Amino acid sequence: MTHVTSIGLDVHARSVSACAFDPFTGEVVQRSFGTDAGEIAAWIKGFEEPRAVYESGPTGFALCRQLRALGVDCAVGAVSRMQKPAAEKRRKNDRRDAAFLARLLATRNVVEVWVPPAEAEAARDLSRALDDAREDLQRARQRLSKFLLRRGHVFDETDALGRRRGAWTRAFWRWAEGLRPDEPAAASAFDHYATCVRCAESDKRALEKLVLAEARSERWAGVVGALSCIKGVDAVTAFCLATEAGCFSRFATAGAYASWLGLTPSEHSSGEKEATGGITKTGNSASRRALVEAAWHYASCSPKPKAAPAGYDVPPRIRGRAADATRRLRARHEALRAAGKRPCVANVAVARELACWVWEIGRSAEGTLG
Repeated sequence: MTHVTSIGLDVHARSVSACAFDPFTGEVVQRSFGTDAGEIAAWIKGFEEPRAVYESGPTGFALCRQLRALGVDCAVGAVSRMQKPAAEKRRKNDRRDAAFLARLLATRNVVEVWVPPAEAEAARDLSRALDDAREDLQRARQRLSKFLLRRGHVFDETDALGRRRGAWTRAFWRWAEGLRPDEPAAASAFDHYATCVRCAESDKRALEKLVLAEARSERWAGVVGALSCIKGVDAVTAFCLATEAGCFSRFATAGAYASWLGLTPSEHSSGEKEATGGITKTGNSASRRALVEAAWHYASCSPKPKAAPAGYDVPPRIRGRAADATRRLRARHEALRAAGKRPCVANVAVARELACWVWEIGRSAEGTLG
């Protein structure tokens, strides 16, 4: 027994509903609070050997950190692992939710979420901001290109060799700016769409510089440099993988890391029937997307090792394992393609194995791989 009194906290943006449950006496005490962590901590400390828990969600880890700083043992439970009885689905309120969390904690049925250190969460927020900027740029470009398409304009210039020029180059902008509509209303719409693209491009470049600078900091340089030795993984992708994981040593096995990413096959088996399906997609979507995109490189890259990233000091042993990963993943992709697997299926299978290599190399860079 690590605690006696179980405290369930139903946390919202402006209020917290609390329930204290003592499984030995059956006593239940409920109370409502604002968002003052000091007031909540003082109430919790009035119980015998308390431990608190609240659901993971949009409120993040701020309350957990504040309560821990005030001497309260607090955990964040994975909401995806909490299954309420069907009879309770139509009887939901804050008091019941807090009592439900208290009962789960008392019976040791809470799967805890790893609470990252503040510096790790800050770096992760920067990586996610860059990902958001990338999505904003894609949306802005889509809007401008489809605005021109509705007016009958498609960029179709070719170079001296007859190859079609890529969009969003200087040639594209010269072409697009020459198509500014004559109608004032349409011209205003064109200016808006073009400005959004320009601003989104500027924001993305600025965030990329910040990410690359943070990736070279003492906290992340070792892991980022090691992961960047893998083909398909540049410094930005390595930084995303490192910050989302926080530390790779918290995953006991490579399979556990792949499962956390949602890259393991789904299953629906019962009785004599065994059925597996696509990947679960229940986990860290940012890392999963980065790995799936990186895996496409193995469809056409050579099995030769990747050159060590400039500016990073990577031990020869880790560079050797990264070279092994490149050869293995390239061969794996060829074998799946030869077996007749669809390209997307083969790529996701390679991405899952790539995740296992990322786990091993990440732990080696952290110095925690035995």
